[in-house]
Amino acid sequence: MIPPIDDLILQQNPEFEALYTILTTVILNPDASTRKDPSAKKRAAVKKELDNHRLRTAKHHLLINAISTAHPTTDQPPPPPPLPPNEKPSLLRRPARSQSQSQSQPSSYQPPPLPLAQPPPPPLPQSLLDLLLLLPPLLSPTNPIPLYQLPLLLSNPPFSLLPTHLPLLSSFLSQSLHTTALTLTRLGQPTTNPSFLHRSISSLPAFTSTQLETLQHKKYSLLRSRLSLAAAVSSLLDQQAYILRKLTRSLEAKHGPISRSLEYSAAETALVAQKQELEIRSVGRAARKEVYSPEVVTALGNYARHLRDAKGRLGERIKGLEVELGEYYCRRDGERDKERKMKEMARVYVDMGRQLEEVRKDLERLA
Repeated sequence: MIPPIDDLILQQNPEFEALYTILTTVILNPDASTRKDPSAKKRAAVKKELDNHRLRTAKHHLLINAISTAHPTTDQPPPPPPLPPNEKPSLLRRPARSQSQSQSQPSSYQPPPLPLAQPPPPPLPQSLLDLLLLLPPLLSPTNPIPLYQLPLLLSNPPFSLLPTHLPLLSSFLSQSLHTTALTLTRLGQPTTNPSFLHRSISSLPAFTSTQLETLQHKKYSLLRSRLSLAAAVSSLLDQQAYILRKLTRSLEAKHGPISRSLEYSAAETALVAQKQELEIRSVGRAARKEVYSPEVVTALGNYARHLRDAKGRLGERIKGLEVELGEYYCRRDGERDKERKMKEMARVYVDMGRQLEEVRKDLERLA
């Protein structure tokens, strides 16, 4: 098959399009074979011979398959006797009557007597069943039997009885082939009424050939549709990319200067803030240098060390007083009165100290 070419490529290359048109319409067939080949006749003869060989092989395969599937599982009656040549088959057949009998018959219709029950059909002979089982391996080309063994094999039962069982065997094969043909017709025409499928068996080869050709054309059309779809998708993506580029440029033209101005303003403000922070730090360091001279800084350091030492001594003094105060607490129940007296004396001492302080302040004020 000729590979399809994208229509966009053909449109963009007119010379190649003309060459492709000549190739597909004048020089080559749809299957990519040349139309003006000097050995076409010879190849056609070989192809015809190959088709005949395929046909014989297919018939042989169908025959083997029909024999393999025609093995009866139940007793089947022998084929019905043939009809006379001047008589046509009919579903409703009545015996012929003479004109006198028809005139003497009364006008009232009397139904014919019911037929007697048919006896059960005789069972199939064992030799026929053996033939149905042994014929497929014998006809199979995969395991051929040597030629010198064929006369001995065909001269003994059940193969020697093949002419005797040939009518019944033919009916089995016909029924199997008919069933297979009906199955194929049902698969090819699923919408047809099953009661009319037998009418389409004769047109099954033409129908199959038409369906195969249609399938080939559909495959080719599908390939071309896929290429067209790919070209359309590619064109759509190109258009979307073009639209995105235009939109980006439009947004940059509209909002680019404003955003850049805001960005520059923010950067400038950040730099001004950093500058002011550095200036404040430098001013703070200069003010500390002016207020605290080196002598003052040394004196403050010495004073801080003195305060730390005084704090340590005060803490030790507090701990010693707490220890001494703990000795005044009662250790037994009999010393609780003593504890109350000591607390009362401490309270009186504090009050007297406060009163003495007030008297001292009054004397200083009067003086």
